Amino acid sequence: MNDQIQPDGPMSEGPGLGGDEHGALGDAEFARFMELAREEGFDLEDVEGAIEEAGHGPLPVLAVVGRPNVGKSTLVNRFIGRREAVVEDTPGVTRDRVTYDAEWSGRRFKVVDTGGWEQDVLGIDASVAAQAEYAIEAADAVVFVVDATVGATDTDEAVVRLLRKAGKPVVLCANKVDGPSGESDAAMLWSLGLGEPHPVSALHGRGTGDMLDAVLEVLPDAPRESFGGQGGGPRRVALIGRPNVGKSSLLNKVAREERVVVDALAGTTRDPVDEIIELGGKTWRFVDTAGIRKRVHLQQGADYYASLRTAAAVEKAEVAVVLLDAADSISVQDQRIITMAVDAGRALVLAYNKWDTLDEERRYYLEREIESELGQVAWAPRVNVSARTGRHMEKLVPAIETALAGWETRVPTGRLNAFLGELVASHPHPVRGGKQPRILFGTQAGTKPPRFVLFASGFIEHGYRRYIERRLREEFGFEGTPIHVSVRVREKRGRKK
Repeated sequence: MNDQIQPDGPMSEGPGLGGDEHGALGDAEFARFMELAREEGFDLEDVEGAIEEAGHGPLPVLAVVGRPNVGKSTLVNRFIGRREAVVEDTPGVTRDRVTYDAEWSGRRFKVVDTGGWEQDVLGIDASVAAQAEYAIEAADAVVFVVDATVGATDTDEAVVRLLRKAGKPVVLCANKVDGPSGESDAAMLWSLGLGEPHPVSALHGRGTGDMLDAVLEVLPDAPRESFGGQGGGPRRVALIGRPNVGKSSLLNKVAREERVVVDALAGTTRDPVDEIIELGGKTWRFVDTAGIRKRVHLQQGADYYASLRTAAAVEKAEVAVVLLDAADSISVQDQRIITMAVDAGRALVLAYNKWDTLDEERRYYLEREIESELGQVAWAPRVNVSARTGRHMEKLVPAIETALAGWETRVPTGRLNAFLGELVASHPHPVRGGKQPRILFGTQAGTKPPRFVLFASGFIEHGYRRYIERRLREEFGFEGTPIHVSVRVREKRGRKK
């Protein structure tokens, strides 16, 4: 095999690109791909695992919830095998949701550590409780931690009602059972009606392995992914943005009726709003554009709850339309919302509202702000609209369709490797430490968003990975979608003959 990728070699385009068993590869092409991997000296199990992992997209998510000071963070440290979650003998140390990678019995998943959940609380405690509630909504399964030495409290009973409403698989952890004498305390938790309590000592590790086995039984191999487009239903659009940028006004305008309350006060919308909208000759579902809880009325929580409802909307959608106030400077919160949509792997459209109110000076400075503040998402379609007058609403649907098309784009493996060969020849990786790592071959393992796995002879620097992503966009488009590029490096061992 030559060092250079061969466009007409064993990776040429062929049938079977739509197969499910091997992600983007059908059986025939998968066999050719694995033969190339063998010739290049890669471990075939590692190659197959890399393709399968990338094809599945994000890992399944396990949320760890419970009231304050029951040992959630200590348990999370047991799950991830290192002391990373902050632990103190004080209730409420953990406030935000924190996500960690974990592995058990050869299966990888994400663990979300949450703050303590309490009912009928205000201020920062209410924010912590809302974070835990969202963690449950976004998770594939839940570990509910109860202090077995205290027994089931009224707050624990309230969490049980929350879990039943969410309908997610639950594993009940009876924590602080340090020896056989505590088993009877754990058995009392059958009364919660969540099935078998698993007696555990998160502090000493007792019983955590058995409980993790139970977690794997309820945790899916791959995360839930129920996008409407796959079944022929309406495509799902999240209309998101910081408070008072005009989301409700825009939704009313595209719906051609007053579907939601509009007020100058930021955060007027408090209940989830899922709307079927006829727009551009097609039917769309605008998902969960609200979600502030009615029982929390504190002004200081506005930004916090804006991020919560944004995350919930993005979780359910295929494409995120981020509405920005063109009359205001691009804020840190705007950037966070955009980053949230990108990190979630959703297609992205940027809609600049109140465009009709701008004078020439503001338009000039807005363009400079977009270049400096949003350069990392220059690939996202942009529309300039007015929710008040309906200006340029007809441009919204083509932008959404463009983003979805990029999100679903698949590059045939042969064409991808021909491109990689030209890229390596014209712009090789810089020499580091007397060595020059090379991209040997690659494949697209999945779509929604496009996910690529590249196989290399050595470590590929972050800057060169960004260059590869930029060139992939120049060559294949991918307008309106994030793309994920992972690299697997050949182990240092003798090449197979």
